Amino acid sequence: MIYWQLLWSFLQVGLFSIGGGYAAMPLIQSQVVTQHAWLTMREFTDLITIAEMTPGPIAVNSATFVGVRIAGPVGAIVATMGCIFPSLVIVSVLAVLYRRYKGLPLLDSVLGCLRPVVVALILSAGLSILKLVAFGGAEIAFANIDWIGAALFAAAFFVLRRYKANPILVMSLCGAAGLGLYLLLG
Repeated sequence: MIYWQLLWSFLQVGLFSIGGGYAAMPLIQSQVVTQHAWLTMREFTDLITIAEMTPGPIAVNSATFVGVRIAGPVGAIVATMGCIFPSLVIVSVLAVLYRRYKGLPLLDSVLGCLRPVVVALILSAGLSILKLVAFGGAEIAFANIDWIGAALFAAAFFVLRRYKANPILVMSLCGAAGLGLYLLLG
């Protein structure tokens, strides 16, 4: 039964995560936190962090992680296959169609209409994670601010946007700074 649930959940993620990994985060959250309660919101944030740090797409890494956590290695295979199968089919069909109709104005219009939706999905997931980072999952209030998390977010955002720094370097430095600050002050 759990294998079917993993397969069905990640088939949905794979099928409806239009826009890539970050756009998939709200769908993954809905499946693994809200619907099935396989992970808490804090564990989900850790999952996204791990999925971001490891090579490969976030959705696939998340599927593998959740599959292992819920049903061991077989669960990882089932969840991962559920996640990638829709893409395999859809991308194959779309590649053929795009090559055939790439100059068609209707196709350009459809793609143009999907871009704002993808941005909204990414922003929604980002704001959910930012709330957890800045407020530790507590109610949004000045007294609940995690100042270390908020400062690390602000510093990373500034360095990434202003200096176009290497994201791996920024992540590593913020991880080390966060570890030091939490051990020292926390």
